[in-house]
Amino acid sequence: MQREEKVLSSLELKKPLAIRALRRSNVRKRIAEYLFDISPSYSYTSDIAYHIRTTPSNVIGAMRGMQARYKEDESLLNLDMVEEKNCGNNIRLYGITDFGKEMLKTIKDRR
Repeated sequence: MQREEKVLSSLELKKPLAIRALRRSNVRKRIAEYLFDISPSYSYTSDIAYHIRTTPSNVIGAMRGMQARYKEDESLLNLDMVEEKNCGNNIRLYGITDFGKEMLKTIKDRR
């Protein structure tokens, strides 16, 4: 019970950061929207890049953070908006979390 409360309070603290991160980066927002559209499926980095018309390095930066261009504390993985599945042989798939879906809906409602 306490663990669930900690997770919920952690997500409550991340809400303003998540909204800010999506508003500040069009790439982050497009990644989240694409993963929302294909949910509950997961996708490869290169496939995401192809569908949102950007480079795989931009996708990786938005997902995990990349030096000054994409801050790690505003990355989709760090904010728990996207989850990563390791499938062995250095294969990683990404999918949107329930928290990520909620943040996208929040942003769309505020427009």
